[in-house]
Amino acid sequence: MRVWPRSSLWRIRAKIETAFLSQAALALKLYYVCGMSDLTILDMNWVGRPHSIAAALLVSGAHYAIIDPGPESTYATLREHLHSRGLSAAQLDAVLLTHIHLDHAGASGSLVRDNPRLAVYVHNLGAPHMIDPSRLLASAARLWPDTLHQLFGETLPVPKENLRILEGGETLTLGTRKLEVAYTPGHASHHVSYFDGAEDIAFVGDTTGIRIDNGPYILPATPPPDISLEIWENSFAAILARRPSRLFLTHFGYASNPAEHIDEFRRRLHHWAELAAEVLKSSSDEAQAKQAFVARAQAEMQEQIGAEEADHHAFTAGLDLSFLGLARYLRKRAEAEATV
Repeated sequence: MRVWPRSSLWRIRAKIETAFLSQAALALKLYYVCGMSDLTILDMNWVGRPHSIAAALLVSGAHYAIIDPGPESTYATLREHLHSRGLSAAQLDAVLLTHIHLDHAGASGSLVRDNPRLAVYVHNLGAPHMIDPSRLLASAARLWPDTLHQLFGETLPVPKENLRILEGGETLTLGTRKLEVAYTPGHASHHVSYFDGAEDIAFVGDTTGIRIDNGPYILPATPPPDISLEIWENSFAAILARRPSRLFLTHFGYASNPAEHIDEFRRRLHHWAELAAEVLKSSSDEAQAKQAFVARAQAEMQEQIGAEEADHHAFTAGLDLSFLGLARYLRKRAEAEATV
């Protein structure tokens, strides 16, 4: 029996490993090229907080798309995620926006800068603010006067020719993947959701609230200026009519049992509206009412999920912004009722 020197054994092992890795790489390439699909959660690690903002990477054949790429402040993280998968911004084919709020769409302009052929899908009402984000940024600066750049970075415009305008009702073909588009306002007038029938997933942005890692607490995100609880009901119906088995929430990840999830979210959404109305009525001014609302909402969360996770949820949702949105909604509703 021949005895191999130890050095030769290491060389033989190295050759075997190299051959194995080459075959694995080839199999992975064939997996994509031959039309298979893949869906990956990308954690944007927003301002150092994991599980706050999720982008979705959709691979289908040789087509690469991102749903809600996040703010420009996390663009470096997005590039790192792509690089770790052997990709770059220049290889992306499409960005699909659920809506244009900075935590969802702020990196779109940077992506187009690095990939001028990139298609950016957005609802018709949001498109003008992608072309010229000045009004969007001015509004955001009023809400985050001291931390706007830290939270969201530099939001670049998206050229008109890169935009693909949505109204709802479209079917998008992305490689071998098909996504249905539904108009789902309530959180924002320019909100859409995407439905992947093959994966049985609905990408719902903020339409069904914030639920981190399918956890036990679902909370609304109700920022100004155009939330509407009445319109929101139609969006719930549009999602449930498609009977997805899972929801993909930008904040954060998959949520199971969509019907139960939406039912619980609806209850808390209306509860928060009632709470906002109560503190507005009992407070001397809106600033005091906001303070009372945030304290009550924070206490409710702490009771159910503990102080640390309550803080995580509150930061991700922006409790003060949720109060401001609800207060504006209640004023508009009262004005409409008075007019009638």
